Amino acid sequence: MAHVAVEKVNGGAQSPSIANKLETLSERIRQRAYEIFKHRGSDGHALDDWLRAERDLIFAPESELIEKDGKFEIRVAAPGFKAAETQVTVLPDAVIVAAESNHKHEENKENVYLCEFGSRNLYRRLELPTSINVDKVSASLEDGMLRITAQKAA
Repeated sequence: MAHVAVEKVNGGAQSPSIANKLETLSERIRQRAYEIFKHRGSDGHALDDWLRAERDLIFAPESELIEKDGKFEIRVAAPGFKAAETQVTVLPDAVIVAAESNHKHEENKENVYLCEFGSRNLYRRLELPTSINVDKVSASLEDGMLRITAQKAA
């Protein structure tokens, strides 16, 4: 089981690192939507282009949120992501999971005829039904499953 770092944000402020990542990701989605638009030609399907660009660039994983013994237990499917590539940000009313995986051929000793590995982004924001104590949150990643435990606020 690999420990995943948890960034704790108290109050209503948004995490600067998450905000920067979202801004960058939004720009990449905008650029991808424009590429789709140009390739297809202009025919009034801008929303479809934007949604396709989001699907191309963002993996929104299956998740589960359970309340048990005064805690929230959250499971997020994160297959193929490592703990070091995964960031959990907690706010009093939400948990944000973001991960980025990049594949590169460092040294090409053999001919590569096919490689479907590339960059992948995972993003999931889970709104919580009640507030949590951001100082009492832990996260771990094992066998492609991210597990987050968050103590409910008093």
